Amino acid sequence: MSTARTAEGVGARLREWRQRRRLSQLDLALDAQVSTRHLSFVETGRAAPSREMVLRLTERLEVPLRDRNALLLAAGFAPVFPERDFTDPGLSDLRRTVQAVLDAHMPHPALAIDRGWTLLAANAGVAPLLAGAAAHLLEGEVNVLRLSLHPEGLAPRIANLAEWRGHVLSRLRRQVADSGDAGLSELIQELAAYPGGERHARAEDGLIAPLLRLRTDGGWLSFLSATMTFGSPLDVLVSELAIEVFLPADAATAKVLAG
Repeated sequence: MSTARTAEGVGARLREWRQRRRLSQLDLALDAQVSTRHLSFVETGRAAPSREMVLRLTERLEVPLRDRNALLLAAGFAPVFPERDFTDPGLSDLRRTVQAVLDAHMPHPALAIDRGWTLLAANAGVAPLLAGAAAHLLEGEVNVLRLSLHPEGLAPRIANLAEWRGHVLSRLRRQVADSGDAGLSELIQELAAYPGGERHARAEDGLIAPLLRLRTDGGWLSFLSATMTFGSPLDVLVSELAIEVFLPADAATAKVLAG
């Protein structure tokens, strides 16, 4: 690939990220401490950005690490951030740490997911919530959003399905807007096609956050969800890993979980 073709390709992608962040060329140039003229030349392919320039611009644009690697490749440079699978032998310490965090939240259900909402690990509190879900939804790579909204998943046991579905889809749309992930866009289309309606919880309903109201063998349980991420990650997987904890939203749920 010629230098001109490389510069044109990476420049257009940098422009897309700037527009996704709703920044003008002047805004980004000031933040990255480069001239507006040079940034314009980079975006139009008239100038090839250096490795340092790609890293500086992508940091200011808060581009996900996976996409920073892709932009470096588009510019003709080697990726900087390691990309490994959760099962990689070199991540054994990470797996132990994640499981320890999950187990520490017992008896509250907690699970770890990747960027695509694939289940990576869970504590023992999650299993009772999955009773009745179709086996095919629990095989292979389990997508927790598909599992929750699928007609053969948790959906039939969610009392406020329309509100929970609206919350899930809204959160996923924000994630797509932030990342531009094509795979997540496809997931939205799939989930939106499931039955169940869509209604957004309102502050006047007296809620501090959307609730998951689920029928279980222990009765009706109400949960608030909270998300944890790793600070300042330098590994692609770690940057995309999140821990979801389901906390009791009322005393009755807390009592059931406590056993």
